[in-house]
Amino acid sequence: MLQEAFRGGRRYWILVGIWAVLLLVGLIAYSRQLSEGLHITGMSRDVTWGLYISQFTFLVGVAASAVMVVLPYYLHNYKAFGKMVILGEFLAVSAVLMCMLFIFVDLGQPMRVMNVILHPTPSSVMFWDMLVLTGYLVLNLVIGALTFEAERKGGVPPKWIKPLIYLSIPWAVSIHTVTAFLYSGLEARPFWLTAILAPRFLASAFASGPSLLILLALILRNVSRFDPGKQAIEKLSTIVAYAMAINLFFVLVELFTGLYSDMPHHLHHFEYLFVGLHGHAALVPWMWASALLTVACVVLLLVPKVRRQEKFLGILCVGVIVAIWIEKGMAMVVTGFIPSPLGKITEYRPTAPEIAITVGVYALGFLVLTMLYKMVVSIRERLEVT
Repeated sequence: MLQEAFRGGRRYWILVGIWAVLLLVGLIAYSRQLSEGLHITGMSRDVTWGLYISQFTFLVGVAASAVMVVLPYYLHNYKAFGKMVILGEFLAVSAVLMCMLFIFVDLGQPMRVMNVILHPTPSSVMFWDMLVLTGYLVLNLVIGALTFEAERKGGVPPKWIKPLIYLSIPWAVSIHTVTAFLYSGLEARPFWLTAILAPRFLASAFASGPSLLILLALILRNVSRFDPGKQAIEKLSTIVAYAMAINLFFVLVELFTGLYSDMPHHLHHFEYLFVGLHGHAALVPWMWASALLTVACVVLLLVPKVRRQEKFLGILCVGVIVAIWIEKGMAMVVTGFIPSPLGKITEYRPTAPEIAITVGVYALGFLVLTMLYKMVVSIRERLEVT
């Protein structure tokens, strides 16, 4: 099965080459960070999480969203997701891999990773986050590989795989819940100190992840003979529509609480996001772009005639991904540090090396995803011919 990833036409190898070049750029930038330290990034003593952790937060949601195809297919026998479920599982593998890499590069010195393994601290949420991410990666690798190998041979997966499939469903919810607890457990950061953060993370995950899966399915349909199925795409678009609407509701609830309470330590964060605070407004245009995209996508996706037209659906999915990438990434992470508990405002802007390293991590993740999907497409095309 693995050999299929090393066979392909010209377009396939051009795409692999692009990912490889971007990965090389990221490695060069990371070698500089490794030798000079994190001072080459835009992070500081006041803003200790930046672009890396923003991407980690967004991608955990993408990984968790695989449950939106796994649950209907395995628990409710929804056959329309038969061709889509392996795409969701392999997307989760790639997303978790990128999550781990973003934590790795954020640590500065790679040997610090060993401290978590050699000196585990069960009282730390970070320890549990590492545990659930590693477990989810293993689950999706094992389930995806064994079920797809059984399909390739025309047989059935081993019976012992079913408990792992059922376990992966609550596990998917746990990885994003624990990530939310990383933030909401920091009592000195009022912006994150909210019980609704975990449900908000899950709602946004169930919008952005399926949106990316829809885009990937549409791309595969156009570049190969593999068709994940129109019914599956329509059902995923319905999930995106309602998840996005729930996410918007949760954001509005947060805004109401902050604005109506008029408590300065809550209000200042929202002021910084939407209108700027004491002349500091780096994220204001980004946040308004996210807000406008969110509202537009929710309104259009809730109209069945619009979301059923694939030419509009692809554009709306891009809008959903961009909106949540901003709102759940930089806006969520950086704003938690502005202002600091002492009232100091230190703005954050990612540097060129940070951006290059981030691009490199994404390139590696999408290189793995490209090769995994190449295996799926090649084998599925062969099975459909026979």
